[in-house]
Amino acid sequence: MSTSAALSAKILVVDDSPTERFYLADFLAKRGFRVITAETGDEAYEKALAEKPDAVVMDVVMPGLSGFQATRALSRDPLTQSIPVILCSSKSNETDRIWGLRQGARDYLVKPISTDDLLSRLTELLRAAAPAAP
Repeated sequence: MSTSAALSAKILVVDDSPTERFYLADFLAKRGFRVITAETGDEAYEKALAEKPDAVVMDVVMPGLSGFQATRALSRDPLTQSIPVILCSSKSNETDRIWGLRQGARDYLVKPISTDDLLSRLTELLRAAAPAAP
């Protein structure tokens, strides 16, 4: 995937904090991504099915379905299992990271996240998920 193609990707940002959700959505939109948002894990799952984002950036601690549960649902559903999920959480224990990856997340970032780190990891995942050019 070319850099311009990576930057036109559709990203689903999921966080129950309006401030965090706006911050991440604004950051990604200003870098050329198309951004959709969700406030809960339940809404994230519904939007992923309907919108088919190229990647998901998901909080872990949310009411209803947690980010772990929503990631597991997305990774087990044949319609969404190819969508890479990056979990972003204040839960910083190594066991939390390992559990998140076991649920199907492709990466795990600890809050406060570095936007540069998020951008580079997101771009890497999008390039890896893209079909090879003929």
